[in-house]
Amino acid sequence: MGRGRNNNRGPQQPPQQQQPYGQQQAPPYGQPSYPPAGPPPPQQQWPLPSPGGHGEPEYYDPHTGAPSGPPYAGGHGGPGGPGGPGGEGGQGGYGGGSYADNPGHTQAFAYGEDPYSQGATYHAGAAQAPAGPTGPRLRWKELLRGIVMQPGPTFLRMRDYPVWGPALIVTFLYGLLAVFGFDKAREDVIHATLANAVPIVLSSAVAFVICGLILGAVTHTLARQLGGDGSWQPTVGLSMLVMSITDAPRLLFAVFLGGDNLLVQVLGWATWVAAGALFTSMVSKSHDLPWQKALGASAIQLIALLSIIKLGTL
Repeated sequence: MGRGRNNNRGPQQPPQQQQPYGQQQAPPYGQPSYPPAGPPPPQQQWPLPSPGGHGEPEYYDPHTGAPSGPPYAGGHGGPGGPGGPGGEGGQGGYGGGSYADNPGHTQAFAYGEDPYSQGATYHAGAAQAPAGPTGPRLRWKELLRGIVMQPGPTFLRMRDYPVWGPALIVTFLYGLLAVFGFDKAREDVIHATLANAVPIVLSSAVAFVICGLILGAVTHTLARQLGGDGSWQPTVGLSMLVMSITDAPRLLFAVFLGGDNLLVQVLGWATWVAAGALFTSMVSKSHDLPWQKALGASAIQLIALLSIIKLGTL
């Protein structure tokens, strides 16, 4: 029980002597050291409230972004007052300027205003708006004449107008005569009876219409893949018209002279080159593409026309 020895001291501990600051001995391992060695940490200084503020909230002008009203309404005693940053002799203060673009300050915007707009709204992935039609729709006579005489302005004017009526009628009439441009097919039609010749001629016309639709759709798809922005109806319709109109001179001579005649062959190659130029112009104007891409978009249709019509391998 601890009796008989030092009973008069009790549980009291002798007072500990505090050593001078900076000369404390290191405590045992695992125990914190009080106070830490070295100079005392600096105390954080809090800014004093501005004179005349009295804890009131700041008011900002919705147009300029500068504080207005109390506590700087009069410009006295605060940053905007005389002698302050924005007062007389100060720069960019609340009284003489705006802190809207400086760090630590707030800029006010009107309701619905875009703070990041630079004069024009940017839409991700949106290209420049294509040019609209330069005039009203052309009638079918003006359209056919314009393709031959003024192809560029005509294609640009009709880039947003479907031309299904003229395209289907002209291609169907071209298909009726196209069967006579091939020697073997012409002999079969001439030596056949009327009941047998009519289905041959009509089937040829329908086949050329379907061929024109398919080739025009291929040209439009390639143009869109290359970055074009045109509509598919004007592109397909105009491509059918170009296909039929450019081959008309060769076909007129082939009906009477045959497809193997030298003049017919020369006209065939010349009209094929003209068809390439018109296809390039049409795709370029309809899809806003440079002529290199426009020619590449119409390449499959040109090769198909060369093998089917010009070379007579139908």
